[in-house]
Amino acid sequence: MNSINRTSRIAGLLYLLIGVTGAFSILYVPSTLIVPGNATATANNIAASEGLFRLGIVSGLICQATFLFLAVMLYKLFRDVDRTQALLLLTLVVASVPVAFLNMVSQAGALVVLSGADFLSAFTTAQLHALAMTFLQLHQHGIAAVEIFWGLWLFPFGVLTYRSGFLPRILGILLIVACFAYLIGSMTALLVPHYKETVSQITSIPAGLGEFAMMLWLVIRGARVRTQASGL
Repeated sequence: MNSINRTSRIAGLLYLLIGVTGAFSILYVPSTLIVPGNATATANNIAASEGLFRLGIVSGLICQATFLFLAVMLYKLFRDVDRTQALLLLTLVVASVPVAFLNMVSQAGALVVLSGADFLSAFTTAQLHALAMTFLQLHQHGIAAVEIFWGLWLFPFGVLTYRSGFLPRILGILLIVACFAYLIGSMTALLVPHYKETVSQITSIPAGLGEFAMMLWLVIRGARVRTQASGL
C-alpha cells in the first residue's frame, strides 16, 4: 500500500469516527431527550437519562478532537495537489473546533441548572426547567453558527478532490454541493428560523450525501494513483 493510499485510508477511518460520534451527539441524543416547546418534559428526560446526555457531550468532544486529526491527514494527502487549498481546508477546520467546543458549554450549563445544587434553591422548579431549556436552545443556535465552518471547509476539500487525480471527480462535485447545502441550512436557521425545519429536510440530503460518499470511498477504496506501468 503506497503512502497516499495509506493516508487516505487513515483519513477515511477518522472521517467515519466523526460521522458516528457527530450523529450520536447532534442527532440521536437531542431527538431522544429534548421535547420541543416542553421544558418540563425535557428536564425530566435529562434527569432520567443523565448518563446518555453526558455521553452525548463526550461524544461531541471526541468528534471535534478527531476533526483536527482528519484535517491534518487531509492536508498531508492533498498538499501536493494544491498547497493553498489544502492550507485553507486545514485553517477552516482549526477555526471551527474552538467554536464547537465553546458551544458545548451550553449543554454543561443545562446540567448545572438541573443538578439540584443548594445555590439554585432561589429558583422555582418551573424556572429551572425553563432556564435549562434556554441553555439547550443556545446550544442549537451555536450549532447553526458553527455549521458555517462545516460547510466552508467542504469547498476546498471538494476542489482538491476534483483536481487530485487519485479520487473520483464526482466526489469533489458532491462535496462542493454539500458545502452550499450546509451554508443554506445555517443561514436559514440564523435569519429565518421559522423555515429551518422545512429547509433542513431539503439541504440535509445533499449535505449528507457528499460527506457519506467520500467517507465510504476513503475507507473502502482509498486513493488510487494512476501509473503508466500498471495502467490503473
